Amino acid sequence: MPETIPALPSREQRLAARQAPQSCHQMYQQWADLLFLHWKYPADIIQAALPDGLFVDTHADHAYLGVVPFFMRNVRPRFLPAVPKLSHFMELNLRTYVYDREGVPGVWFFSLDANQSLAVKIARRFFHLPYEHAQMDSSRTPNGSIRFHSHRIDSSIPAPASFFEYAHGPVLPPPSPDSLEFFLVERYRLFSSTPQGLKCGAVSHPPYPISLPILTAWDENLLALNHFNPTLRPPDHLLSSPGVSVKIFPLQKV
Repeated sequence: MPETIPALPSREQRLAARQAPQSCHQMYQQWADLLFLHWKYPADIIQAALPDGLFVDTHADHAYLGVVPFFMRNVRPRFLPAVPKLSHFMELNLRTYVYDREGVPGVWFFSLDANQSLAVKIARRFFHLPYEHAQMDSSRTPNGSIRFHSHRIDSSIPAPASFFEYAHGPVLPPPSPDSLEFFLVERYRLFSSTPQGLKCGAVSHPPYPISLPILTAWDENLLALNHFNPTLRPPDHLLSSPGVSVKIFPLQKV
């Protein structure tokens, strides 16, 4: 029989997810110049793409797919310094929002593209995340906009390039716990499908400072690469952030 879908996480569970674990973290990272593009998407289609034990999370009865380009900085294990050629790279991910049988809310990644091949191998090996190697480059326009280009190179299917041009716009106030902005960005758990079953990893960072981005170029090519039909419309929701410093904790069995 189909599994009964648990109730959506409560407000208290969403707030509790912000608390860091008592265990020691494994890594430090900085996530910089993030762009969050979100499209409403049929919840049943997203649910069909999730592993057993995870359920699509919704806000006001809407599920979302998110495309997030950003820059990884100073990525390093807890006891080691950053290494210039290894610790700084670009990333582009396709994500959705989920919760487990206990009501713990988090992120499910359909893909994470990065232009650092060693980082891709490490993330696939130790975190069992669907990283893909991509050729990426970025630049700044004279007015300060970020130009972000990504082309997956280790794909089994022809991979169209993705391109985004954006700048941080007006600063927004901290989101209230019941807002869509909180739902989309205040996520402190990620889920991973491993040979030992479903696992959950925690991240700890201050709440994102958020702004309304100035978006001049975007596409949905990452949806198609992950076997989702593009919506053929502009994003339903836009946010950006200058970034946060992050602690990464080990995966734990769900």
